[in-house]
Amino acid sequence: MGFFYTGKGDKGVSDLGKKKIKKTTLEIEAVGALDELNSLLGIVKNQSFGKLNRLFKNILNGVQEDLFIIQAHIGAAMVDNKFTPPLFTNNKVRKLEEFIDDFEKKIKPKRGFIVYGAAEEVGWLDYARAVSRRAERRVLKLKTKNKIQPEIFSYLNRLSSLLYAMARFLASQKKKKEKKPLYK
Repeated sequence: MGFFYTGKGDKGVSDLGKKKIKKTTLEIEAVGALDELNSLLGIVKNQSFGKLNRLFKNILNGVQEDLFIIQAHIGAAMVDNKFTPPLFTNNKVRKLEEFIDDFEKKIKPKRGFIVYGAAEEVGWLDYARAVSRRAERRVLKLKTKNKIQPEIFSYLNRLSSLLYAMARFLASQKKKKEKKPLYK
């Protein structure tokens, strides 16, 4: 027994401050989905993006930091304590939108579905986008239950769009043709 476990079991609850929270609550589900996304982004940012390495890694590092702030907001909404998470402003949403707009200008994407995985790194970004959508859905379930800043919902929506734009831009830079599904 040591730091990583107590040897007692947790009976399906997590400690949040001085409060015990069931692991099956919507809030814990949302925080867990955000944690999963953050972990996946840790893998994604260690892919080789060629000449885009610095840009992509900086974007993904910033997103990971923002996800921690979002988790802190969810935690703070669950307990009555004096902890106030850092302010989550619309500037964070606008920053994602600027990145998306910049990628879109450079590749002028076409509408429609594509078969993912034109290259390994592109596939990882597409996978992160799908996990991001799931995390967004989990957090959206808290919309009427908790007092969470509306900018957080906007941010999570834009995040999946950013990951999609990054994947399409990377495929274009790698000169990988992305095919549309055949539906046959």
